[in-house]
Amino acid sequence: MTDTPSSPSSTPRQPAKVADAKADRAARQAAALRANLRRRKQQARTRQEMEADNQSAAPQTDPANGEPPTCP
Repeated sequence: MTDTPSSPSSTPRQPAKVADAKADRAARQAAALRANLRRRKQQARTRQEMEADNQSAAPQTDPANGEPPTCP
């Protein structure tokens, strides 16, 4: 006996419910990924602002010796 290959029309198709469930899951996943990206970008902005504040609050140093300037 020889096996005959199945024709493409005889392959079972996914029920509409399964296809809808997959599409819903993909949409939820895409929304979650976008929200995560927004959160990460906001965290990066906050860190950048904090570093800028720390650098501006740091005492000025004398380029000649690297020590803070003395008061006259």
